[in-house]
Amino acid sequence: MRTERRRRGDAGERHARAILEGEGLTWIESNWRCTAGEVDLVMRDETGIVFVEVKVRRGEMRGSAEEAISSGKASKLLATGEWYMADHFPEGVTPWRIDLLALTLDGSGQVIRRSHVPNAIVSG
Repeated sequence: MRTERRRRGDAGERHARAILEGEGLTWIESNWRCTAGEVDLVMRDETGIVFVEVKVRRGEMRGSAEEAISSGKASKLLATGEWYMADHFPEGVTPWRIDLLALTLDGSGQVIRRSHVPNAIVSG
């Protein structure tokens, strides 16, 4: 049985995908997993591959959606991106980045704020 949190996350990922496609990105796949972790969306833009972490929050009582990525999660996303690129682009010349798409919902579940942060997670 899917929890309310998982249903909200799935809906947020669908909404995020629509936003990003509206910005000109092309969807490749969702919820790609490997030993290192999982990435919510794998997209492509004119510069290369874009891994997107989607964060959905109902209100901001526990902080904003943008604040929801811990250093541990950031490390996992970087490792997952490296794994994906080695698996799908072994020649190693395709640029990639990790973006954050944060959605804040009101009490009825409607998006009241969205934020797309390119290069939200970088190594070093």
